[in-house]
Amino acid sequence: MSETIFTYAAPGLKFGAGASAEIGHDLHQLVGSDERRPRVLLVTDPGVAATGHPERIARQITRRRFDVTVFDRARVEPTDESLEEAIAFARDAGPWDAVVAVGGGSAIDTAKAVNLLVTNEGTLLDYVNAPVGAGRAPVAPLLPLVAVPTTTGTGAESTTICVLDVLALKVKTGISHARLRPTLAVVDPDLTTSQPAMVTASCGMDILCHALESYTARWFGDFDAKTPEQRVPYCGANPIADMWSEKALSLLAGAFRTAVRDGSSVEAREQMALAATFAGLGFGNAGVHIPHANAYPVAGRVRDYRPEGYPQDEPIVPHGMAVSLTAPAAFALTFEAAPERHLRAASLLGGSSADAGPDALPSVLRSLMRDIDIPNGLAEVGYLDTDVDDLVEGALKQQRLLATAPREVNGEDLAGVFRASMEHW
Repeated sequence: MSETIFTYAAPGLKFGAGASAEIGHDLHQLVGSDERRPRVLLVTDPGVAATGHPERIARQITRRRFDVTVFDRARVEPTDESLEEAIAFARDAGPWDAVVAVGGGSAIDTAKAVNLLVTNEGTLLDYVNAPVGAGRAPVAPLLPLVAVPTTTGTGAESTTICVLDVLALKVKTGISHARLRPTLAVVDPDLTTSQPAMVTASCGMDILCHALESYTARWFGDFDAKTPEQRVPYCGANPIADMWSEKALSLLAGAFRTAVRDGSSVEAREQMALAATFAGLGFGNAGVHIPHANAYPVAGRVRDYRPEGYPQDEPIVPHGMAVSLTAPAAFALTFEAAPERHLRAASLLGGSSADAGPDALPSVLRSLMRDIDIPNGLAEVGYLDTDVDDLVEGALKQQRLLATAPREVNGEDLAGVFRASMEHW
């Protein structure tokens, strides 16, 4: 019997220039404020802390009669070690009444893990998705979490996912549960104006792939019927997620290149922030598939690559960049499963209607990636043909994501995608 039900959920949303100045009020609505002075943990990272935004937000929350403690050691691209450090800090310094995350997806994901582990017993790996972790579901409710993104891309402010690198296994994985979704997303485009060009490019490719993967995901009605207990946040493409994904693609077509070239463009930054929000509302329910599954080992097994605009103290393939590097070949692979959706997506991104074959969407992606200086394939970030088997092994561990692909995917398929992604132009 086929599935007949799809689900949709989203955080509360406050969007617009200056929205981050109202978080004290928002917290008062969520948890109240009395003589006890509720305690708030604000999670951020050193780079974002240096901008002054977290300090400003903490001050205005304090003025609403809250006590605020700042944890500013979230790691860009979180690891199990960095999350365990944040969790230990929060457990020792608690209890808390609410959590606020100010930063990119890394800070928001760190806050999600902290929120989970200060309200539920156990270790981090107890909750990490199987087969890497035990895949345990939380038992106790989580605290109110207000997510304030300072980058436009990850969609972490809308989703139920926390992503991390497990260092000992050299694999990127995650925690996925509906309770991880933030209570409120506060999206203030003014916070993104200091974002370096490569960060804008990488995060923007994450937005783009969120929209494309959810739009081309397996249709919810093509899955086997589930019981209520079996339903997960990623339910497959559906009419509501489609609406958000299409709008995100339209916004990206007009704003992405401008936002990378001219970070001071207020209009482009606002449209990118809207696109990130819309794409998050889409993929946070429909799901993502092959490019994101491939991105986990690409980011997790990095050797020496250090992109401009990111911390230079250790090698990193930023998440959005890692996702984008195999996207053209991945969408060539999935074309036959849903040709009309791939062609519609290419059209929304400005592709030519004359190209109606499997390369229609990949060619649009390659052109965009070249224009915004994304690396020319996996080889440029340090991978060789001899790495393909290891990359395939890592991607195959992401069965939660691969299950959302519009066609069945095996190791041979993934090997073909990785090999075709060594060089794009």
